Amino acid sequence: MPNPYRELFEARGAKSFSLAGLVARIPLPMTGIGIITMLSQLRGSYGLAGAVAATFVLTYALMSPQISRLVDRHGQGRVLPAAAGISVLGILLLLACSYWQAPDGALFIGAVLAGFMPSMSAMVRARWTAAYRGKPRLQTAYSLETVLDEVTFIAGPPLSVGLSVALFPQAGPLVAAMLLAIGVLAFAALRGTEPPVDQHAAALGSAGSVIRLADVRLLTLLMAAMGVIVGTVDIVSVAFAEQVGRPAAASIVLSVYAIGSCLAGLLFGALKLKTPLYRLLLLGGLATAATTLPLLFTGNIAGLAGAVFVAGLCFAPTMIVAMSLVERIVPGNKLTEGMTWLLAGLNVGVALGAAISGQIVDMDGARGGFSVALIAGGAVLLVALWGYHRMREYSCAVPYSI
Repeated sequence: MPNPYRELFEARGAKSFSLAGLVARIPLPMTGIGIITMLSQLRGSYGLAGAVAATFVLTYALMSPQISRLVDRHGQGRVLPAAAGISVLGILLLLACSYWQAPDGALFIGAVLAGFMPSMSAMVRARWTAAYRGKPRLQTAYSLETVLDEVTFIAGPPLSVGLSVALFPQAGPLVAAMLLAIGVLAFAALRGTEPPVDQHAAALGSAGSVIRLADVRLLTLLMAAMGVIVGTVDIVSVAFAEQVGRPAAASIVLSVYAIGSCLAGLLFGALKLKTPLYRLLLLGGLATAATTLPLLFTGNIAGLAGAVFVAGLCFAPTMIVAMSLVERIVPGNKLTEGMTWLLAGLNVGVALGAAISGQIVDMDGARGGFSVALIAGGAVLLVALWGYHRMREYSCAVPYSI
């Protein structure tokens, strides 16, 4: 039986850009937690550490679509090194300010500059799209990229924290900056697989962002609601484990959540379903909403692990469907920007989910925090239902199956 994932790498240069992109995307999950670990050790304030990390995340969410828009107009090779250079300088400024005990305001300036980090997940997806546009293998590639995103968010935070604790406080963000520079330069140097820039189309379409498209806004909202669930699971799982006297078990619970998503993404990419995208979107929204319910009734670590595993099974397929839809919706010369808006929405949702559920946990305990996930699940279902009706005609007009 042929392996659909092995077949992906038959495309020229696919192994090289996939590996370089993987190295370049690890710094994103490393940096936020690295800032928190570094500043909490050096300044003794989780409030300051969280605020600086949130500044980084929000700047990234706002700027990454703008960087991707420039990439669509001028090419990855011209834009990515400059954007990554600004981000690396910002991280180094943060490290210097933390080392020499600079005023708090300087830390926020560094965090803003660090937030100019490009969305490498979108850049790699754009190269897969250039290689397999209109072919069934494209959806397998999107599945692989979603799984690799999960892998970086599994490996990145513990790597960053471990470096900062075992070596010195700045070690985690420093390694993130080094990986970003190496990965982006290697990725940008692979010009043979870079998506071509249609100068005429880019000039005609440069005036407006794709976020003006109602369907892109809808899918971004969907990803934000899904991100709230992820952020809530992260925070409340830690609080729940501490509440039952097993704080170390939180890492197991979060790993199970990511493993469920990875397995579902790999399976979804290998399947050949004859189902329209708009219907898959609705099914994904319904399943995502339904799997938030068991979280309210967990009474021990095993029950929580089982609940988050099931919840993780729905995450990757729904994200893959959203990415597949945006590839159909936006003009080809704005694809990178379109995918980046969805990823930015996801990151904003994660930050919001963590912040809101953290407040609820402080007031009402861990189980109360899971109510945030339930509300976000309802929002996912409503947005998916909205998308089902909006995109039905569009999906029918462009036959699609996976």
